[in-house]
Amino acid sequence: MAKQTNSTNNSQIAFCPLRDTVAAVPVRDIQCGTHWIGQPEDRMENRSLTAEDRRPPVGTVNRPLTFGVEEEFFVVDPRTRRILSRAPDVLAHARSFGPHLCGEFTRAQVEANSPVCTTSEEARAFLETARAELHRAADSAGLAVAATGTPVLGDPAAATISHGRRYSAIASHFGALRASHVVCGCHVHVGIPDPATAVAVSDHLRRWLPFLVALAANSPFQSGRDTGHASWRTVTWNQLPSAGPPPLMRTLKEHESAVQGLTSTGAILDRRMVYWDIRLSDHLPTLEIRVGDVAATAEEALLLATLTRGLATRALTDVWHGVPAPAVSTHTLRAAVWRAAREGLEGVVPDPLTGESLTASAAMERVRRAALPGLAVSGDTDLVSSLLDRVLTVGSGAHRQRVAYARRERMTDVVDHVVAQTREGLGSVPRPRLPAPEHAGPPGRSRAGVGGREWSIPRDTRETRPCRSPPARSPSLWTTGRPADDGGGPPQATP
Repeated sequence: MAKQTNSTNNSQIAFCPLRDTVAAVPVRDIQCGTHWIGQPEDRMENRSLTAEDRRPPVGTVNRPLTFGVEEEFFVVDPRTRRILSRAPDVLAHARSFGPHLCGEFTRAQVEANSPVCTTSEEARAFLETARAELHRAADSAGLAVAATGTPVLGDPAAATISHGRRYSAIASHFGALRASHVVCGCHVHVGIPDPATAVAVSDHLRRWLPFLVALAANSPFQSGRDTGHASWRTVTWNQLPSAGPPPLMRTLKEHESAVQGLTSTGAILDRRMVYWDIRLSDHLPTLEIRVGDVAATAEEALLLATLTRGLATRALTDVWHGVPAPAVSTHTLRAAVWRAAREGLEGVVPDPLTGESLTASAAMERVRRAALPGLAVSGDTDLVSSLLDRVLTVGSGAHRQRVAYARRERMTDVVDHVVAQTREGLGSVPRPRLPAPEHAGPPGRSRAGVGGREWSIPRDTRETRPCRSPPARSPSLWTTGRPADDGGGPPQATP
């Protein structure tokens, strides 16, 4: 890992190629003034923004926290629409993008790691450019990339493990649970000054995990089946013994004790396997919030990242002022996260602190109000409000996947939709004309669907029509209908 000093903002920047994002921690820029008491966000219903909403309250962190974003994507065969273990081929065509693209646990996944970002515009530029570069590279290899939390088609358990002793050890240690790693998430790193402060900020952020899960929900299908959940990635990932919401840890000593407990029981092989939804980076001066599915579009990734930074800034301010963290029990929080994963933005979102079950709009207003002081510091108040309104209008990524399936009841249509959205962004998503199907039950059971008609989950989803995606913004980013290098034979049984 190389370290360098940025003289313009008095920050130390740490960078580790391939696997780790860049993070910067302001050395002298985090100050607090007079005591500030936050607005009572739990009962505010007026969503109109005022000049006061855009002004940082007295006593908040006085400069934006640095942040970075990691996004994981599936490599897809554009002919069969199944995940395919050919990530090295994609990366071989993306060498010009440097260390910001890399492999993941399996060869069916690729990852984009942003550099350190100070502004939302820097993050937006990277997110859009990285997705464009991935599509260009995938197209050059006769492949596609898809931003979805779980594979719509293809068997995750059959994906080839990437080279490396660590990945092999993980696969051997966890047996069939290795498939829980074959998911794609969006991880946000926020620069925090020291580990003890990071633990305190984590305690303050725990309450908001169900809200972020619902907002980011983008994995209703897996292997040709509707899971009945909006974020099946959350459920799958949380099967791992070190995954899920972190415990309430009042001090760094308690944090170290919890990590030691995971190590001594064999639940983790090393500290990097602490998979909590909020975790301290073991080698970077950041707090990593890793609760979200990979966003369907770059704009939704930007929304999740900037909202998360706003919440972290608010939490850091509360920590500096000695405001105690909400005492939410781990089992209550875990249950609330599951309910949010099941419902997404199309159902209810539990507030684990108050015990309320909120509508999506009420939940997003509550979390937005909580983040307002931090958003005001970074100047992202209007951006987050606008993107939240847009997502609430068109629905979550999970909702839109179900709408794509309901039109013709073809899982291949879902993959085509996901690939196009990954490339084109939220601006290409039309305003909804019909409601999405209700949450599906077990495979094969019919539920009321679009227009009141019945729909069912197909038991055989092996379709081989070529992709017919809408034209890209630039023809160079996507070539439709190019088959994978499999000789044009029948669909592959494994990735």
